[in-house]
Amino acid sequence: MRVIFTCGGSAGHVNPALSVAKQFETHHPGCEILFVGAVGGMEERLVTQAGYPIRTVHVSTFERGFSWKILKHDLRSAVMVPVGQHEAAAILDEFRPDLVVGTGGYASFPAVREAARRHIPTAIHESNAFPGLTTRTLAGRVDLVMVGFPEAAAYYDGVAKRVAVTGTPVREEFFSLTRQQARLELGLSDTQPLVISFWGSLGAGHMSKRTVDLIERWVNEGRRFHYIHSAGRDIDEMPDDLKNRGIQVTDEEVRAYSDDMPRVMAAADLVLCRAGASTIGELTVLGKPAILVPSPFVTANHQYKNAKVLADRGGVVLIEEEGCTGDKLYDTIMELLADGSRRAAMSRAMKELAAPNAAGDIYSELMKILN
Repeated sequence: MRVIFTCGGSAGHVNPALSVAKQFETHHPGCEILFVGAVGGMEERLVTQAGYPIRTVHVSTFERGFSWKILKHDLRSAVMVPVGQHEAAAILDEFRPDLVVGTGGYASFPAVREAARRHIPTAIHESNAFPGLTTRTLAGRVDLVMVGFPEAAAYYDGVAKRVAVTGTPVREEFFSLTRQQARLELGLSDTQPLVISFWGSLGAGHMSKRTVDLIERWVNEGRRFHYIHSAGRDIDEMPDDLKNRGIQVTDEEVRAYSDDMPRVMAAADLVLCRAGASTIGELTVLGKPAILVPSPFVTANHQYKNAKVLADRGGVVLIEEEGCTGDKLYDTIMELLADGSRRAAMSRAMKELAAPNAAGDIYSELMKILN
């Protein structure tokens, strides 16, 4: 059996594909798996680290708006479409896949489209509550559309041949530790709660400045909880900002990136973060109450729609970035930490939304279209 997984643009598109690829290796020893991504995309690094081969095609994003700059960008992207399509066709000619699966991002479009044109079994997975442009464009061409949120299925009525609600796969590492085990491994032996925050590996400008305000108040009011912040590329600025305010923190409390994120999240009592679909999958599997501040800079404001699903179920507190301040974050943290019954209810709501067997369910759905 030969399977192509095609994805790119963010870890949220790549990690689900990696999880499902492992399912195929488990059930079909000796199967051949190939990833297809974008030239220069982060998927090249992530897929190679996971031990899979990857080929790349030339693709570019399409921007929304009417400025001359956006128009020029979109014209260049349009010119790139037939180039990427030709490269994808060459990859399919060489690899001869039995199945092609796209998990999001512009990189997934050429290979899935070409496979569907050749009547090779095809499927796409959309992890967000609102479908992206690639998913919407391909939905009527493929044999199966899989979605992470039940609320997303309605967008494909009358368009897709078949829709399955599968959830979004979460890395196996997120299932390995209890809260107590994770706390001990982090050296937390007391009963003080742990709050963690992260806004993405690329940093988050405005939110990083609000986090500095939050940390200042946390220190000045006596560090009433343990705190770990993963700053991403903003680590170049945050320590200096804190130092200028006379605030001392350790390298463990404000770090560039948490390589042990499954451990840190397992240990946490409350999480502050964006609302990307993969992060939401991790939060729900772990049953973690959260304060979500969706990024306003994503296509179709899809992070807000992701967060709204959880907020409507009572699993998270949703704060929009425009009205977010360090004081508001700190006050909300203290309000939730003071109300154990509310956090317990939030945890139950999150677990009700979890899809711990998403990778296995996706594998089963894919086997149906193969058979």
